[in-house]
Amino acid sequence: MAHRSRLAGFIIDSQVDDLHAASAFWSSALGLEVTHPDDGDLGIYDKFEPGPGGLHIEVQKVKHQARVHLDIETDDIDAEVARLETLGAKRVQHVRNRWWVMEAPTGHRFCVVPMDEGSTRGAPNRWP
Repeated sequence: MAHRSRLAGFIIDSQVDDLHAASAFWSSALGLEVTHPDDGDLGIYDKFEPGPGGLHIEVQKVKHQARVHLDIETDDIDAEVARLETLGAKRVQHVRNRWWVMEAPTGHRFCVVPMDEGSTRGAPNRWP
């Protein structure tokens, strides 16, 4: 079955005690306002206004080493994960039964998340 996917944006994983201080830094550095502090009411995500090209950008409080990871959004999580596995990616963790953390052959972590059909990120790629 055909499915679609595209770059959704990036997540700034921050190993910090104060999520909002980290978000304040990145807000000033990127020139983007935090529009959803404590997105999801979990105390671990601060979401910014859309970035250039409509990219989704957020700061995430984590326990692992600080890094930046990409999100790929899709209208069919299972199909996209399978497609990426054929390219050499590996499944790492299924999160909240909603998205997958994956690892590229290069060692970089990224997430496969549900498609935001209302975004302005441009047309997604269509895969057979």
